[in-house]
Amino acid sequence: MRYAYAITSALLLGGATATLALQPGTAQTAQNEPAVMAATAPRPGAPMSFADMVAKLQPAVVNISTKQTLTVPQQANPFQGTPFAEMFGGQMGGGGPPVKREGGSLGSGFLISPDGYIVTNNHVIAPGAKGASVDSITVKLVDGKEYVAKVVGRDPSSDIAVLKVQGTNLPYVRFGDSTRSRVGDWVIAIGNPFGIGSSVTAGIVSAVHRVTGGGPYDRFIQTDASINQGNSGGPMFDMNGAVIGINSQIFSQSGGNIGIGFAIPSEDAKPIVDTLMKGGTVKRGYLGVGIQPVTDDIAAALGLPKDRGELISRVEPNEGAARAGLKPGDVVVRVNGKEVTPEQTLSRLVADVTPGSTARLDVIRDGRPVALNATVGTRPTEDQLQALAGGGDDDGFPDEDDSATPSSPAANSLGLNVVPLTPQIARSIGVDATVAGVVVASVDPSSDAAQKLKRGDVVTSVNRVPVRTAAAMAAEVARARAAGRDQVLLFVQRQKVGVFLPVKIGK
Repeated sequence: MRYAYAITSALLLGGATATLALQPGTAQTAQNEPAVMAATAPRPGAPMSFADMVAKLQPAVVNISTKQTLTVPQQANPFQGTPFAEMFGGQMGGGGPPVKREGGSLGSGFLISPDGYIVTNNHVIAPGAKGASVDSITVKLVDGKEYVAKVVGRDPSSDIAVLKVQGTNLPYVRFGDSTRSRVGDWVIAIGNPFGIGSSVTAGIVSAVHRVTGGGPYDRFIQTDASINQGNSGGPMFDMNGAVIGINSQIFSQSGGNIGIGFAIPSEDAKPIVDTLMKGGTVKRGYLGVGIQPVTDDIAAALGLPKDRGELISRVEPNEGAARAGLKPGDVVVRVNGKEVTPEQTLSRLVADVTPGSTARLDVIRDGRPVALNATVGTRPTEDQLQALAGGGDDDGFPDEDDSATPSSPAANSLGLNVVPLTPQIARSIGVDATVAGVVVASVDPSSDAAQKLKRGDVVTSVNRVPVRTAAAMAAEVARARAAGRDQVLLFVQRQKVGVFLPVKIGK
């Protein structure tokens, strides 16, 4: 997924939601007031023109630009220490103090109140690079008026932000009900693509509840209305003139529109905007687990139906999942009675549970149903979650251990040469000292494992049975083959991240 201003595959564009009632004593009405729209909205069926409707809605859509400062280190002089150092020193720099450079970003947004509250995407007003800072945010209306905006609140997880400008009697629009949207409905997108000025495109709803994989809570309205870089944060309107989405992402291999755009539904955005407008922080439920979708291969390895539930790959100690007894290898199929599906993920269902309350988890463990009750915690920030996941270089497997004798039984069946995990190897590859298993020394490039594992990975279990030696690993693979299965499910630890991987058994 990409941001609206530069991404390959799918591009983020932005979004948020909120409704603000008119202040007592003002006679101004919303640009999309039902009585007004009744006289201007196209009649059902293919409309002859959107012009009257756009004329009412466009004034509430704004262009957003930022000025940013990026601090970058000076490039070292490659001729340092040679006779040419002085000649090129001025142009090349000498690795001296960091220098500051100016940059910026462009996006869209829309007014949701006459006194200047604006909804946009968080990425529109966030620093565009590591080390950058946003110095100012400018909002420009269709009539050319410009305002300096301040950030009221932001929620990076949903990519929603709320801004405020000082003004009165400003044109604004209200949110509608995206739950009523159906595939095939007409929609209009208004925004500022590529910074060329306010532009309007029309299309239909191509899909609802579309999951793109760009984040734990993404669930979009897909449209073929042309959306491009710079449309981020702009509104998607239905034929009643109501905002049913915030244009947020595009799928593209070139960076331009190919008819696959995504908008954050108003049903998801509005509660977040309401919270941010009040100065609050968005709180989401959290279990403390690592999860994987149940792919065809994983379903085959576990003997489960595909696209049902999500697989637990990690359980954080002292969090709700651990206290409830959830274990790696469990498949959670329902949360409070709601099915876990690719369109309704475990992350989303848990996030919607109020922190501190209890959630019933329906789990499949070793082929048997298990019911657990978990007290849901509060989800940490994205930075905190990244710290939990850890990081490091690629494989780091020590060269001095290359001489270790690999295990031929596992190598013959899975294409893996493995050796026991020693404390020395664990330190070298960044694995916690408590991890036990076998470490991959090499992978047969012609095997299925070659697409999934690499040297330095630690295999801790096969089909959820712990393995500590190559012989134990080979025995579990042989047991799976005898049971008629053509693949096994390995739990693989790569530095601080653990994941289940289905691997086909060789002939």
